Amino acid sequence: MTAITLIHVGDFREGYFREAEEEYRKRLSAYCNYKTVCIPEERVSDEASEAVIRKALAAEAVKIRAAIPPHHAKVALCVEGKPMSSEQFAAFLGEKTLTGGICFLIGSSHGLDETLKKECDLRLSVSQMTFPHRIARILLAEQIYRGFTILAGKRYHK
Repeated sequence: MTAITLIHVGDFREGYFREAEEEYRKRLSAYCNYKTVCIPEERVSDEASEAVIRKALAAEAVKIRAAIPPHHAKVALCVEGKPMSSEQFAAFLGEKTLTGGICFLIGSSHGLDETLKKECDLRLSVSQMTFPHRIARILLAEQIYRGFTILAGKRYHK
């Protein structure tokens, strides 16, 4: 079964987000082995300089790299990423799952380290709008589920 790993920086505080993610984890179990890995966010003040933020992102990137499973395509979720329709995303899932697993990366409120993003196979944008990272996790899980249902020819995608 295909391995899908989501590595995210920071975790949910609200139970309803956990419940939503758990619902998609259950649904995805029919299509893949879906796993999440939480990396603790480096603490920086709201007034931190760009240099301090870059240093924090670099520290997070070290931990993220250590958690990426071998032989997985790497996808960074980021604002400047490529937007895809659900059908395009499903095709990407289908292509990448033939050659191994896929590892999605969601950074902290400051994003992801630039060198880490350059190492990824794809930079993906879930929307031109800005969302909190915890909502992006739910959106991504839903789109992964939708993508697998599209590939399977199920009615979920209308």
